Amino acid sequence: MKTQNKFKLALLASCLTAATSAHADMILGVYAGAQYWNIEPEGKFGTEKDDQETFNFDSASNASFYVALEHPVPLVPNIKVRHNQMEDLTGNGQIDGEFDFAGKTYATNTDVDVNADLTNTDFILYYEIFDNGLVSFDFGLNVKHIDAYIKATGTTSSGNGQQTDSSEEDFSGYVPMGYVAGAVGLPFTGLSVYGDMSLLAIGDHSLSDYQVGIAYEFIDNLAVDMEVQLGYRSFALKLDDLEGIYTDLDFKGVYAGLQVHF
Repeated sequence: MKTQNKFKLALLASCLTAATSAHADMILGVYAGAQYWNIEPEGKFGTEKDDQETFNFDSASNASFYVALEHPVPLVPNIKVRHNQMEDLTGNGQIDGEFDFAGKTYATNTDVDVNADLTNTDFILYYEIFDNGLVSFDFGLNVKHIDAYIKATGTTSSGNGQQTDSSEEDFSGYVPMGYVAGAVGLPFTGLSVYGDMSLLAIGDHSLSDYQVGIAYEFIDNLAVDMEVQLGYRSFALKLDDLEGIYTDLDFKGVYAGLQVHF
């Protein structure tokens, strides 16, 4: 009889622990992750709409970090903050005709090196419309803060040797974008397919930021869930006079990541 009582108490304690953990997850869920992104940039930019120069950019590796907080409070959106490093983006090109940028004029055949930083941060407010443990769908608003600069350095050769001129333009701003996200799990495998997209198209401004990927959950218990990710991401930036900057740039490439759910 004592053995049976001990067994019942142990079973009850286990059930209470599981219920408490499940209830805590229903009250508050925290997601944190990091991604390593191999960026392949391409495109053009300038300070005049009809005077944008196309450059050959080098590939670059940068990181993205995010944290999301989900809760069951009605009408109050969940929040996700994602910081996207896009530093040390370099390229070069030779000017066909004159190219005016940030107060400098680069003449025909000038070799121009470019260094850019388009680091941005997403502030996402979203509602979880559907989530049954296998399929989920979210929608909301992403306010993307862009804090960037582009620097051009031109080199010309003459009888007196080489002459170097440089010019730099800073630009920043908040851009509101629509946001959707979804995921579909593959039963009994730990695998899921997921994606999210932020999009804005107003006049000649056009921004899109999307990713699609596959995740594998290799830890799943009452304390923490962990998954590895592999996917493809694209960030397209077409600006029409944002603080005097015009761009038609596209950054895309594969990424690998890790996500933890508490």
